[in-house]
Amino acid sequence: MRILDSPALDHLSRLPLDRPFTTALARRAGVSNKALHELVGLGLLRRPVRSAYVSNDLPDTLALRVAMLELVVPPGCFVADHTAAWLHAGDKALLPNAHMIVPKPDIFRHSSTRALRNPLVRSGERAVSASDLIRIDSIEATTPLRTGCDILRLFQRDVGMWGMDCMLSTGSFSLEEVYAALPRWRGQRGVVKLRALAPLADGGSQSFGETGLRNRWFDAGLPRPRCQIPVVLNGRVIYWLDMGLEELCFAAEYDGAAWHDGHEAAEHAAGRRKWLEGQREWRIEVFRNLSVFGAKQDADIRLRAAYEAVRRSRTDIVL
Repeated sequence: MRILDSPALDHLSRLPLDRPFTTALARRAGVSNKALHELVGLGLLRRPVRSAYVSNDLPDTLALRVAMLELVVPPGCFVADHTAAWLHAGDKALLPNAHMIVPKPDIFRHSSTRALRNPLVRSGERAVSASDLIRIDSIEATTPLRTGCDILRLFQRDVGMWGMDCMLSTGSFSLEEVYAALPRWRGQRGVVKLRALAPLADGGSQSFGETGLRNRWFDAGLPRPRCQIPVVLNGRVIYWLDMGLEELCFAAEYDGAAWHDGHEAAEHAAGRRKWLEGQREWRIEVFRNLSVFGAKQDADIRLRAAYEAVRRSRTDIVL
């Protein structure tokens, strides 16, 4: 269906498109859940927080994220985990397909008070110290450091690593500060995973897919890669490789659906990779979703095989 043919367009004029609004406000304006869903599907609205919507014409800013959270966070509560990650890093921190299945916001009360009981949020009690929290205007949230540690220790590995990568990318703390914070988690849930994975985090990752591919890189037993390797021509950066080993001219790239489906961009990327492989003698392995995620993923096997082939071909390099 073309956008202009959608009956949901008739509802747009009833909505406050200059600010965030709730599902309840939309209903009072005569806009059904079905119409809202269609408007999201058409790319006219987005819903980074459950029960709250905003026009896609409004840019993702910290002020806008705060305004959205003000609509859903009750007094005396703070946001944590993925909701705090979104507050700190913006839409970049949203997990894949978040526009289709929006997770419940992570809203907690302090452990000294009764847990929040609300079916629309993921909640409970969360023990935090004053240094774990930051107030951004009217919203209280776990700090980027605490947020990264919580996501890394409490969620599945790819999700957890992406959360930590996102928080590192804010530049508000370093890996050294993560190491210094590790003793405080002694005996707590997920501490073994946190200790094992924290040293592998990297704020240079640009997407969930890149983080997942980097995890497969480590599964293959390869040396730690550099993220975002600049390719320079005539003193100007013309391309960034997702990850790799510069001394071997070996790199891996993740092509997500959004990037790959833009045919012109995909062709441009393919041309640059071909030039790098031909003129600069790089070996570049390219991966799509099915090779990186799921039970049938084979990225680790492909990466190991490619790495060994590159080592054999680079007889001038001693490792």
